[in-house]
Amino acid sequence: MERTDAPTENPATDGPRPVAPEAARTPRRRVSLWIKIPGVLLALLAVLLLGTRLFLIPGLGDLFGTETKDRTGPAVLKSLQDMSNYEAAAGNFQVVVDLEKDAKLLPDAIRGTRTLYVGAGTVGASVAMGGLGEGDVTVNEDRTAATIRLPHATLGKPALDPDRSYAVSKQRGLLDRLGDFFSDNPNDEQAVHRLAAQRIGEAAKDSGLTARAEKNTTGMLQGLLRSLGFTDVTVLYK
Repeated sequence: MERTDAPTENPATDGPRPVAPEAARTPRRRVSLWIKIPGVLLALLAVLLLGTRLFLIPGLGDLFGTETKDRTGPAVLKSLQDMSNYEAAAGNFQVVVDLEKDAKLLPDAIRGTRTLYVGAGTVGASVAMGGLGEGDVTVNEDRTAATIRLPHATLGKPALDPDRSYAVSKQRGLLDRLGDFFSDNPNDEQAVHRLAAQRIGEAAKDSGLTARAEKNTTGMLQGLLRSLGFTDVTVLYK
């Protein structure tokens, strides 16, 4: 009887065995972008709070403290101007500026600033005497009476006093605080100073400062001319 052997598989010559399909892998859960952003913001806020607390620990304030160095160059004279005005009065003013900037569609805690600033400054009132003509000063033949015609007093620009002006508080949103780490924004301070000067100038217009300046100018000229022998001195404003 003939014996036939069953065919054997040769792994060297035969193809790879079919691999059973793997079990379906469970898909990874992707974290939403709207979840990542608040998480990053909260982490940065925690770092800010931690840095603030470190300065309260005795000894660490000096370790991480700042040192001020003045590298300002000398002041340079740009121009000279001759003054022909008599400053006869000045007023001291103070204003509390409450400036708030909000962002659309965002709460103040995220984006926005509010600054409370006390501005103190002075405004001067002067009378121009440099443009007087021949007809503006008349004297009689006996040189005992004189009439002087002057322009009305005008107000000068408000001048803020940095020693008496200060910021009471400044509230900033989270995004504004983060922005301060990368760059300073001097425009915010300029806006507050400009608004304070504007409010002081408006108050000076209603304070009667120009009328007081004209009264003082009249008294000064009458005293000066009477010391020169004039008995009748009249000052008019046109």
